Amino acid sequence: MRKSILAFLAVVAVMSICSCRHHETYAEQKEKERSAINRYIADSVVNVITEEEFVSNGYVTDLSRNEFVLFESTGVYMQIVRHGCGEKIKDGETATVLCRFTERNLMTDSLQLSNEVLVWGSIVDKMTVKNTSGTFTASFLVNNSLMWLVYGSPTNTAVPAGWLVPLSYINVGRPQKEGDEVAKVRLIVPHSQGHKHATQSVYPCLYDVTYERGR
Repeated sequence: MRKSILAFLAVVAVMSICSCRHHETYAEQKEKERSAINRYIADSVVNVITEEEFVSNGYVTDLSRNEFVLFESTGVYMQIVRHGCGEKIKDGETATVLCRFTERNLMTDSLQLSNEVLVWGSIVDKMTVKNTSGTFTASFLVNNSLMWLVYGSPTNTAVPAGWLVPLSYINVGRPQKEGDEVAKVRLIVPHSQGHKHATQSVYPCLYDVTYERGR
């Protein structure tokens, strides 16, 4: 029942986009997506830096300047709010990662989904992540993830590719002592790197996501 309700809410959230855009070409949809991303960047006074600048800055995005690094190959923008405690997921390692997130649809400038709100606060998204020579793959655990409950299916447990981009740069640990904090990032994820609804309807999302190592 809960999955049915969540799926209905997700459908309602994107119906307005789909109903207005089903006559548009894919090129027109992508252009509107690009306009929505550019509008957010301008309205939020985002300073976009290149991957080369990101590397030269020690893999840091300056929060005081609201910096985001743009990964040209994927179109994902990333801001590292906290690098996190613990250590990175090692090459060859498979780890359980717990995430809390807020998802905002940049086409409608509206909150679309979150497990940071009280009604869904008991659902911490859980995914299994594997690092193979620096390439990360991941899947949500069935019935243990809000993203899966809304956007997934028994045969589709895929984690949005955009969520995996930060894993090369953040630590994924568990707080052990006072002052320890889990990693947190902000992401602008185009439809090609998002979940299936974003991919099908061609819209970008803004995410705030935390990453914590599970047991």
